[in-house]
Amino acid sequence: MLLSPKYRFLFVHIAKTGGTSVRSALEGLRWRDPWYWSMFLCSRLSHLSGHRIATKLPRHAKVIAAQEMLPREYFDGLFKFAFVRNPWDLQVSSFHHIRRERPHYLGGHTEFESFLRWKLDPERPYQYHLDTSIERQSDYLIDLRGRVIVDFIGRYERLHDDFATACARIGIPTPTLPHARQATDRRKDYRVYYTPATAELVATHFAADLDLLGYGFDPD
Repeated sequence: MLLSPKYRFLFVHIAKTGGTSVRSALEGLRWRDPWYWSMFLCSRLSHLSGHRIATKLPRHAKVIAAQEMLPREYFDGLFKFAFVRNPWDLQVSSFHHIRRERPHYLGGHTEFESFLRWKLDPERPYQYHLDTSIERQSDYLIDLRGRVIVDFIGRYERLHDDFATACARIGIPTPTLPHARQATDRRKDYRVYYTPATAELVATHFAADLDLLGYGFDPD
């Protein structure tokens, strides 16, 4: 999550949706923010004050966390935005990322199908690096009543165009999006990784995302 008091925006960073590129592109704005150093100091002393005044919001915090921590009028005045991704594609991306960067989190499952079944098993013990990518994206966007409280939802599938739209809403020129790292051994079409059974497994787990965000296994 990235909060800018000067530019009055809150970026909600959902894992594996291009958020690292978005954060990198917007990081430069922090140096122009007169609140930067005071926020930095408070974040370093978060055990004393940071969490209470929302200067240190976790990287992948849900928007409800900011709503609870920030004064209501201030929160309502922020431009709040996030990016989302087709859940089937996201799971393939997550598999390749973990296999490349943190293979010890694979649990011995080196093939996508067995890893996915193990990963989505509700009896599996929680592991942060696995579970940020199986949390429902819709949960990052809603309040306790289930109402969407972000102002703009961009899509990974049109990242550059939607990022430009978000920057226009913020009122800044669109910075260049750096290229995110790509897994070199990944096949481009996520659908080839799935059987009908595993595709249905994702559809069931992420049913709330499909309803809210309108994704399907086959893109329109």
